[in-house]
Amino acid sequence: MPTPVIAIADVGKTNKKLFLFDRQYQIVWERTEQFSETVDDDGEACEDLQRLSQWLLSAVREVLTLPEYEVQALNFSTYGASLVYLDAEGRTVGNLYNYLKPYPDWIRQQFYDRYGAPDVLSVQTASPALNSLNSGLMLYRIKYDKPRLFRRIWYALHLPQYMSYLITRQMLSDLTSIGCHTMLWDFEKHRYHDWVVSEGFDKLMGSLFPADKAMKAFMVGGDTADGQPRDLRVGVGLHDSSAALIPYLASFGESSDGAAASPFVLISTGTWCISMNPFTSQPLTAEELQYDCLCFLTYKGQRVKAARLFAGFEHEQQTKRLADHFGVAVDYYKQVRYNASLIQQLQQTTVPLQPVEEGLIPAAVLASLAGSPFGDRDLTQFDDYETAYHQFMLDLMGGQLISTALVLPPEGSASAEDAVTRIFVDGGFSKNPIYMNLLAAAFPDKEVWAASVAQATALGAALSFHDQWNPLPVPPNLITLTRYTAS
Repeated sequence: MPTPVIAIADVGKTNKKLFLFDRQYQIVWERTEQFSETVDDDGEACEDLQRLSQWLLSAVREVLTLPEYEVQALNFSTYGASLVYLDAEGRTVGNLYNYLKPYPDWIRQQFYDRYGAPDVLSVQTASPALNSLNSGLMLYRIKYDKPRLFRRIWYALHLPQYMSYLITRQMLSDLTSIGCHTMLWDFEKHRYHDWVVSEGFDKLMGSLFPADKAMKAFMVGGDTADGQPRDLRVGVGLHDSSAALIPYLASFGESSDGAAASPFVLISTGTWCISMNPFTSQPLTAEELQYDCLCFLTYKGQRVKAARLFAGFEHEQQTKRLADHFGVAVDYYKQVRYNASLIQQLQQTTVPLQPVEEGLIPAAVLASLAGSPFGDRDLTQFDDYETAYHQFMLDLMGGQLISTALVLPPEGSASAEDAVTRIFVDGGFSKNPIYMNLLAAAFPDKEVWAASVAQATALGAALSFHDQWNPLPVPPNLITLTRYTAS
């Protein structure tokens, strides 16, 4: 008998992956592909949408023919902040523009002159003013900067929903894509913001569809649907940030008797270290938005407060610098063990470059949210790599403490139900004992856990769809934990 599975297409900027999960949510098959970017109509780098579409259709067709597996469901998780534009016949027009694409000053000025100051709109939409990273502003740009293209657009789908459209031919939206730094969603009124309605963009987005509900597939024989429904349940797709949180909510979001469990923060570490608190209902302040905080929505519509730190990128840059200076391999840091005595010595003898004032976050310290101050240190002051690397991690943790604290309730203001008691860390830094020990020391009143879960984003997209295909209960052992305590 073939094994019942769910297929998940997980599309990142670099890697395009397709996984098969069995009913215990173990990966039983996977395929990864990378391909080069193309250029858009301005000559700037962007995703090759045609190749991405062909890859998805080909990969799905392949797994449907595997004799050892019975694919019963299909869902999607992709990076966000990116819209795909389609014409009246459902054909793509324009490009999948890069969310780092430079934004014209005159368009930005026109938008805020018309609809209000950036700080006001940012608070209402829980979206820092990020230009092309706000997908709503990218659509606004097309309307006024590329009017001929805009006149051809009948639908604008975020990338996860476009992936789903290729299989279902349904023009839909979902909360996880609409509600993540798009500047489209009014978090106070729980609907599209007034400016979106005023521009008529709400009519382009398609109906909101629940991410835990299924559609039928009209599986593809070529590049268009052949009109023959298959016995395959298909999801609408999720934004990757929301999807990555789902395994933790499924495992730790409630106690065994169904009661609410103690709140937690997840620090998802990679190029960016993103601290996420799904247990707060407090709206963002203008000050928090200034410090790169934002809110996004889970597929159930719950608000998640998030803050990001460019720590993974900073780690990559500084370990290269250390390797060059000390004449060792770039990954030599993996051999460095946590040395509590050395940390204590450095704390007592090294003058901080950016001191923290009591009750304040000085501008100099806020600058460290981009990474760390270690780049300004003279490496000749360190006797060896071990000492220098411990100092780097101390500097990096200064920024991490500030970033994570931004998503925690202020001291004395949280009720017992809102008080965060646990911090989980997944991704690269969860395997770094120096980072984990320093984090435990930075938050001595919290339980700090290194978490290990295979392909959290893809797993989250599968778990959101659990009731649609899997008759078994969600396994209790999806995440492996290791606790660190302050020393």
